[in-house]
Amino acid sequence: MSAVAALPTRKSRRSWLFALGLTLVGINVAVALLTLVWLPYDPSSTAGGRLETPSLLHWAGTDRLGRDLFTQIMIGSRIALMVGAGAVAIGAAIGVTLGVLSAFATRLLDDTFAAAFDILIAFPTLLLAMLVVAASDTASLWTAILALGIAISAIVARLTRILAKRVIGMDYITAARTSGTSWPQIVVKHVLPNIWPTLLVNFALQFGIAVTAEASLSYLGLGAPPPNASWGRLLQEAQGTVYTAPFGAIAPGLALLILVIGINLSADGLRDIGDPTRRGSR
Repeated sequence: MSAVAALPTRKSRRSWLFALGLTLVGINVAVALLTLVWLPYDPSSTAGGRLETPSLLHWAGTDRLGRDLFTQIMIGSRIALMVGAGAVAIGAAIGVTLGVLSAFATRLLDDTFAAAFDILIAFPTLLLAMLVVAASDTASLWTAILALGIAISAIVARLTRILAKRVIGMDYITAARTSGTSWPQIVVKHVLPNIWPTLLVNFALQFGIAVTAEASLSYLGLGAPPPNASWGRLLQEAQGTVYTAPFGAIAPGLALLILVIGINLSADGLRDIGDPTRRGSR
């Protein structure tokens, strides 16, 4: 009886965490959209005192140049979501295409694709993105998005290949092929609809990885350059005054942490929705 009674509690806890994740992500999205029409202060204004503590005038204090830190964090939210969405879109477009092609390719070509995916995945996402950025002429926001998208594409491609090959081995795919259905039609009608739920969860996880990696790139000076107020760049600028004005580092770090936690909780909830066995066992 106790085990049966515990099941609804676990399910309700998972639902509550999923709702919390969506709320945290939703707040970041709302803040990012708000920056398009309103900001508390001009991002370039240095009228505030240097390294002020949080107050009614400056909710998160000011940085070493006298700029309102809350305004910078709001802009950083927009940049983080832009990078995450752009990198995942590029990674999904490249990865799903290559993964499906690999699944339908000949044995030799499939093995070649698989080896290439494994080699790329062996490099950490941040390291691979750093190599792509370093190979470009200058660091920019779009360079960071492209670099992270390329790094993510290998992970997506490998997962797509595995999922697609599993679906292709089903009897109904053989029946569809025997009836004269073309491979493009099989991909659109049977393969993609069956692998999409799992891919969606992976996209959510890669979104969080891209946001963290972009902050790391910006911290190293390889991400969005000024005047883009990336959270990573705010952390880099605050490291010199972390002992005298710690909130300059705490605020952007906390903003990054909240967004990543929200994304991971949302991804976990999506996994439960897409997998009936997990719904029933939680």
